[in-house]
Amino acid sequence: MASTGAYGSWPSPIDAALAASHDGRPEYLGTVGAEVWWTAPRPAEGGRRALIRGRADGTEESVLPEPWNVRSRVIEYGGHPWAAADRADGGPLVVFVHFPDQRLYAVEPDRPGSAPRPLTPLSPVGDGLRWADLRIHPERGEVWGVLEEFTGPRPTDVRRVIAAVPLDGSAADHRGAVRELCDDRRRFVTGPRLSPDGRHAAWIAWDHPAMPWDGTEVMLADVTEHGTFAGVRSVPGGPDESVCQVEWAPDGSLLLLTDADGWWAPHRVDADRLSAGAPADPDRPAGPAARRAFGTPLCPGREEEFGGPLWKIGLQWCHPLENGLIAVIHGTGTTALGILDPKSGEVADAVGPWTEWAPALAVQGDRVIGVAASPRSGYEIVELDTRTGHTRVVGAAHTDPVDPAHYPEPEARVFTGPDGREIHAHIHPPSHPEWTAPEEELPPYVVWAHGGPTSRAPLVLDLEIAYFTSRGIGVAEVNYGGSTGYGREYRDRLRGQWGVVDVEDCAAVARALAAEGAADPDRIAVRGGSAGGWTTAASLIANDVYACGTILYPVLDPESWATDETHDFESRYLDSLLGPAGEFPDRYRTRSPLLHADRVTAPFLLLQGLDDVICPPAQSERFLARVAGRGIPHAYLAFEGESHGFRRAETMIRALEAELALYARTFGVPRTDVPPLELTS
Repeated sequence: MASTGAYGSWPSPIDAALAASHDGRPEYLGTVGAEVWWTAPRPAEGGRRALIRGRADGTEESVLPEPWNVRSRVIEYGGHPWAAADRADGGPLVVFVHFPDQRLYAVEPDRPGSAPRPLTPLSPVGDGLRWADLRIHPERGEVWGVLEEFTGPRPTDVRRVIAAVPLDGSAADHRGAVRELCDDRRRFVTGPRLSPDGRHAAWIAWDHPAMPWDGTEVMLADVTEHGTFAGVRSVPGGPDESVCQVEWAPDGSLLLLTDADGWWAPHRVDADRLSAGAPADPDRPAGPAARRAFGTPLCPGREEEFGGPLWKIGLQWCHPLENGLIAVIHGTGTTALGILDPKSGEVADAVGPWTEWAPALAVQGDRVIGVAASPRSGYEIVELDTRTGHTRVVGAAHTDPVDPAHYPEPEARVFTGPDGREIHAHIHPPSHPEWTAPEEELPPYVVWAHGGPTSRAPLVLDLEIAYFTSRGIGVAEVNYGGSTGYGREYRDRLRGQWGVVDVEDCAAVARALAAEGAADPDRIAVRGGSAGGWTTAASLIANDVYACGTILYPVLDPESWATDETHDFESRYLDSLLGPAGEFPDRYRTRSPLLHADRVTAPFLLLQGLDDVICPPAQSERFLARVAGRGIPHAYLAFEGESHGFRRAETMIRALEAELALYARTFGVPRTDVPPLELTS
């Protein structure tokens, strides 16, 4: 018989340490010989990313010991940080980015006594040289990728270029030995993809003020016998079309994931349209119709996403197979792994319980390998045998650290917002196998606003959510207008409306849960990090829906964030989210959480990494100064060594326990399993 206790008071085997130990997911898949490799989080090892080697016999091992940290800082969010190739005398040669200094290193893990040796120099300027989206070309004795180079002291004093680094180490102390392959001066680039015959290279580029989900160009170049690029020209793409990935098919055609039709979808440009020296036709009329005519859609009429926002350099939603089929990740809200037949346009999906496939794919013969999760399992490495249709987990296998009866049973729902618009959300009701609440009591809820904001909350098992639901506190993840996964029209709702649409949508879900008797209207909180931190702070200012809030590494001062108080990648993001500051200065002032901190009346917890260059601590400190002495209970926890998003186990434990302590105090629930949170006012 179940025990009875107030919502929020239930005991739970999912403590903060357990939730922290399962934070993060595998990323950046690749195949090395018959093996599958990836990077994995190590919260207990200082938050580093380990490079994991999945051997053919099923065992897994870290290629590099502590403190090696395989993670790139290109555009601050990073990109594919490693590459490998088989050496002529056997065993792999691995090139990787080491996070602390961002240098490229080479190592031969199967050679006894081999230790990482630097391939690139340090830089005395700014934050140095950074690398991402690597490809080793053994025949040239080089590794190619994206070089990000700081040229001055400001965050925007930076250039990015496609470059080649010699594998012999001759550039380890000599910047001049790094070959720049292209003199095209677009602000942002992805790594080049070589055509099957090696004669052409393709990549994606864009410029301020566009973000990559606004508009990009596909760049094409001829590769000379000396390994440089010539005849650089653009093909599809433009101000109103986002191409998020390019790949070459085995027949020499170019595959694109473009949203020209309103959804990211695969298109193909035949090889004869890409003949050497043939630039894009300057007389071809602009606009989506012309671009669609240039690239042939491979599965027209499907209103679902086959791509996503390019937050990291080298994300992969599709991968061609040698037999002409294409592995694709696709869906609306949730995603599946499918095999696309480009001749018929049909997609056959892999069988399995997974509801979310990360943008990471690798192909080895007839095998497709991806990273997938479900509401009952965390992210794991999954292999699809395209000959048999059989799927199996081949790495980072999910194991239940507690009885899965303690996990929530989430429901994907659609709510109605202002003007009748649809709002997508995932509702995680409180649940416990051994506890229930008094019959007349309604549960408290926390509304989660995801970061981005051009992103979304996936429908997967998250032990941070289970940490709350297993204690009797529900969680509502809101994919507010502006979120990805529902087509361009849905994500364009936030253009010029940041701080309005996101705030309204979160409040609409909270009010709907209360109106239907699923949540206690007096015990609803809001929380979010980064852009979700902005939405949380703006929500506490804009309405009285919430009893309290948790704000993590937020944007709080849009005027300074739009000038010199963030990194280069997002330094013009507000041009689309709020509008150019010179044209719409009132929006920056009227929606600023900093300038309207006096409107906050609910208790809040503010969590900040002191090394954060994306949302720097100065904004949090200015916000606190405006709140101080106004009688609003609040707490501020700042963490040394943490940047944008927490990675160290001890930080995540402290932050999660402090958040629970805030809710327990605000909701009037006694708890003795977390330290009390000291609030000042």
